[in-house]
Amino acid sequence: MRIFLECSEAPVKFGGLLRRQVRVNSVAGEVVPQFLRQLDAFIERQRLGSGKNFGRTHGSKLNPPEAFCKRMIPREILKKIRQIEIRTNRVVTETLAGAYHSVFKGQGMNFDEVREYQPGDDVRAIDWNVTARMNHPFIKKFVEERELTLMLIVDVSGSGLFGSREQSKRELAAEIASVLAFSAIRNNDKVGLILFSDEVEKFIPPRKGRGHVLRVIREVLFFEPKRRGTDLNKALEFFLRVQSHKAVTVVVSDFITADGGGALPSETRTMLRQVNRKHDVVAVQITDRYELELPVLGRLVLEDAETGEVVELNTASASGREAFAARQQKQLGELARQLRGSGIDAIQLRTDETYNVALARFFETRERRRMRG
Repeated sequence: MRIFLECSEAPVKFGGLLRRQVRVNSVAGEVVPQFLRQLDAFIERQRLGSGKNFGRTHGSKLNPPEAFCKRMIPREILKKIRQIEIRTNRVVTETLAGAYHSVFKGQGMNFDEVREYQPGDDVRAIDWNVTARMNHPFIKKFVEERELTLMLIVDVSGSGLFGSREQSKRELAAEIASVLAFSAIRNNDKVGLILFSDEVEKFIPPRKGRGHVLRVIREVLFFEPKRRGTDLNKALEFFLRVQSHKAVTVVVSDFITADGGGALPSETRTMLRQVNRKHDVVAVQITDRYELELPVLGRLVLEDAETGEVVELNTASASGREAFAARQQKQLGELARQLRGSGIDAIQLRTDETYNVALARFFETRERRRMRG
């Protein structure tokens, strides 16, 4: 679990649990099992990641160590992006080869050529003008208009920096964006990006090419948002204004609402349905293990990373942990039901699980549905 120490003494602080800060008052000499052993690796990861913003986005009022705040040098940024490119290219090649092309179709059919009729050809494709001139049947051949636009709408609010394992939710979002973006450019499609918190933070117009995709990955990973809240509506409204042609639209978020609930507000559901009528919308929900089940850490004080709200929670209670887990699972199911009701395909991912299987299952499901017509 991601942790950092106040430089003087206890308490130990666990940053970002459930988008909140956790203070654990420890007894002298008592060690929180396994977590403290990961401290050095954690500080190094955060120094190489978005360490400068970590304390602020997770509600910490401490001044983190100087090394924790250093900006990454360009070489380290490029190394991180390159690692993601290598991992995701393997997924694209081995797991999703051809799947992207099969399930995301172009906007129509383009005329390709005229050729002689062969037994088995559809008679409705006969070109009667050419047939009359040549005295034997010819048919028109069409090819799919293949060029598409992939728009990635990625949540960069404060909750995205939480991760109880090796990856934060934002790092996983960058990998998913990378997989889809590299799949798109292999099919000569354009890729665009919208980063949002409770306002639109950054817009990158759709373009082609590997260099452009690497820029998209860099922005998802290292962009420092001005705000910490979440407002999906503003992002969708902006997207409708800037994207006039049909696009494959992937919304990557934890879909945690302002009240912490799992149900989407009615205005957000309405906006999603409106966008989905014109575009092909896919929702990718990213969660963490400790957003779904509480660790056994005793009495905790939690501060919301986005709103600053402080709550106290006793994780030593088994019944309390079970009730929390049941509530979170119910909210996951409710979100999935609402998205299905809006005609939107959804993928649920976790930072402690590999995403390959979930993505492959998604593409297989869409392909079967497409084949059924």
